[in-house]
Amino acid sequence: MLRVVAHLISKEDRTEETREILLGLIEPTRAEAGCIMYELHQNAADPTDLTFIEEWTDDAALDAHLQTTHIAGAIDKLRELLAAPPDIRRYRLVQ
Repeated sequence: MLRVVAHLISKEDRTEETREILLGLIEPTRAEAGCIMYELHQNAADPTDLTFIEEWTDDAALDAHLQTTHIAGAIDKLRELLAAPPDIRRYRLVQ
């Protein structure tokens, strides 16, 4: 199993737009082959801080996800809304 933490920071005045785009990714992503969990979290102390916590069956499933039209469309829209590039990290259980 592969776990992913995708950390995004919205521009302060664009947080609601960013959040709506990210919420729109949940349903189509959860329907993808290999998606075990796909959750969006928002930092309670800093609403510009949004993080996806994901679980995938393997790297191939995640790589396929990153090539979908809904992800490509979101990336195009998010370019002007994010304060920094997304920080996306892949993790595997050590034991």
